[in-house]
Amino acid sequence: MGNCVFLGKPLVNRVSSNAKSESPKATSLPLVKEEEEEEEEEKEQEHSKLPSNPEEVENFRRDSAANPLIAFTYDELKEITGNFRQENVLGAGGFGIVYKGLITEDFRKGLQSLQVAVKVHDKDGIQGHREWLAEVLFLGQLSHPNLVKLIGYCCEDNHRVLIYEFMAGGSVEAKLFSNLLPTLSWAIRVKIAFDAAKGLAFLHEAEPPVIYRDFKTANILLDEDYNSKLSDFGLAKAGPVGDMSHVSTRIMGTRGYAAPEYMMTGHLTAMSDVYSFGVVLLELITGRKPVDKSRPVKEKILADWALPLLKQKKSLLNIVDPRLGGDYPAKAVHKMAMAAHFCLNGNPKARPLMRDIVETLEHLLLPIEVADSNAN
Repeated sequence: MGNCVFLGKPLVNRVSSNAKSESPKATSLPLVKEEEEEEEEEKEQEHSKLPSNPEEVENFRRDSAANPLIAFTYDELKEITGNFRQENVLGAGGFGIVYKGLITEDFRKGLQSLQVAVKVHDKDGIQGHREWLAEVLFLGQLSHPNLVKLIGYCCEDNHRVLIYEFMAGGSVEAKLFSNLLPTLSWAIRVKIAFDAAKGLAFLHEAEPPVIYRDFKTANILLDEDYNSKLSDFGLAKAGPVGDMSHVSTRIMGTRGYAAPEYMMTGHLTAMSDVYSFGVVLLELITGRKPVDKSRPVKEKILADWALPLLKQKKSLLNIVDPRLGGDYPAKAVHKMAMAAHFCLNGNPKARPLMRDIVETLEHLLLPIEVADSNAN
């Protein structure tokens, strides 16, 4: 039987550095080896102590759980997803494949008919039991309109599954970079940024604070009205409290989004998320991916290429997503660009708080014609 492990240091380094060629202070290799050996010992101890079935998970959640979660059996998930049919696949990520499912009114007493997204852990995937349990615990105690709602989970034998509310609009990444769909309007892009900023601000101001650590357009989901919600909390970490200035972790995340100081030191703060938010703002402004190997050398890393242009009014309008066809208010673009510029500051202490970014973006909101936008 597989064990679930909670909130220890991550097992896999998913980040390739996009920082400049500056090197952190030298660290002796023997010390690194000793730390890794200590981590392995800690992981073995955690595996032997932590939950491996629904009863143990609920006992583990007892002190922090604020949201009721349903413990599904694996057979029930087969019923919900049509035995995990290929045509029900919504997508796939580091954790595994996500299926669309339907809970009918006669499925279980007290449950209403509900569409869900069922994320099934790939045993050979990047993320594992620790990330699965982290998500169960974080979303079991946090509730906000801009965080995806976790309905329940499955922890049966070696099966690790998460069941969420279904987000009909899919991910911002899929919408923004599709070659087949109409482009997202400027008004929708601002709303996406505003909603996502509110979600991050909520996490950062929780007690204790939560650092999302993998903020990116792929993890921002949309409903049919283009309301945005943050998803995938497998890499989230409890932030520093009291006199602590940071938490130290293995470096994880997604290339192109991670803050340079985090990649060099492993020191994680809320400002690491703020940097990632700045990259997402650049994506929304330019319509470019954070890393694009097909671009010229100087343009491959979006943050490195765009940052010098954000304060230049004439140059800035030249890098706005051409698919918008000039249909955007120039002043609003400049203000969003300045917000991105502040978020991407090389000095993490000089970056703004997410609550301040929320206030800035709120002034840029425009009416959205959802009926027309649904064509996207």
